[in-house]
Amino acid sequence: MPSLTRLLSGIPPLAILVTFALGGIGGLAANALGLPLAMLMGAMVAVTGASALGLRVSNHALAVPQKWRTAFVPVIGVSIGAAFPPDFATQAMNWWITLVALAVFVPGVQVLGYFIFGKLGGLSPATSYFAAMPGGFIEALDMGEKSGADMQMLIMLQFLRLILCIVLIPIAFSIIEGHAVGSSTGVSLGARAPLTSVDVAVLFALGAVGWAVAHLLRFPAAMLSGPLLLSGAAPALGLTEAAPPIWAVLVTQWIMGTSLGARLAGFTRGQAGKALRLSLVHIGAMLLIAGAIAMLAAGPVDEPVSAVILAFAPGGVSEMALVALSLQVSAVYVTLHHLARIILAVLMARVGLRWIRI
Repeated sequence: MPSLTRLLSGIPPLAILVTFALGGIGGLAANALGLPLAMLMGAMVAVTGASALGLRVSNHALAVPQKWRTAFVPVIGVSIGAAFPPDFATQAMNWWITLVALAVFVPGVQVLGYFIFGKLGGLSPATSYFAAMPGGFIEALDMGEKSGADMQMLIMLQFLRLILCIVLIPIAFSIIEGHAVGSSTGVSLGARAPLTSVDVAVLFALGAVGWAVAHLLRFPAAMLSGPLLLSGAAPALGLTEAAPPIWAVLVTQWIMGTSLGARLAGFTRGQAGKALRLSLVHIGAMLLIAGAIAMLAAGPVDEPVSAVILAFAPGGVSEMALVALSLQVSAVYVTLHHLARIILAVLMARVGLRWIRI
């Protein structure tokens, strides 16, 4: 029983079942309507809306164990690894231009966010500084708590950074592309061979071993980067040339969307409103800068403008990778830049503490 309690994070089983059911219904409804990133966004909106209306199950708020979401992230990593192009090394030689631009972008948007949150929002220096970090969600919360930040506001602002990118970017690309981004018809994993039972076992092993090794080596976003790198090397190692089926990615979207929706519950209306207004200004400014960089750099790096925008968008690595997969742009290019963004954000936030009065 104690092990079952830990597995369920102390949440009543019926509450978990109902929460996932609501997420699934929301995801399927969004997919039927042709909405962008349907299973993820539909699940998130359905669970958040039900929570806001006060729905409770077994006298417990809608909730799911958040660690379950983590367990599905390797599916995305393996999917991206399976999409590694044969000429990856040749393509990557052109990417140094946007990686250098990223090194300027990260501290620049953090300084911008620091002034937005401090001057427009009247937040404390510590809260403003760590809320403005364009990456490293957990690290931002950890450093912010140690520096005396307003943790509830910091959590909301950092979480809204991820949520707004997940919501706004697929919608924007859906308008531009003329079709739903991330829908069941839009996802393309680039499978290179039919999937057999042996391939399923190999892909599962690649995800598990890649995650474990990356965690031991302290890679950024280990649950995604480890499976990605190992599955990318799988064809060269003679292991498999297959990719996870579309339904596996859609299930991952459902799990992630439901988990994100459950985490959104509990904020007061006043706090959420202020955080939302500030986040919209900050996210809007970052995406405008990302768009300008994309227009200038897309040609030299030989990637479409959409791929460069996704590479600089300050959203979650997994979610932006899903958008890249559905747009059929280089998810490898996008993910590499997001991993670099996280590393740069954490390192530069630590260095910047010397010049910021907390």
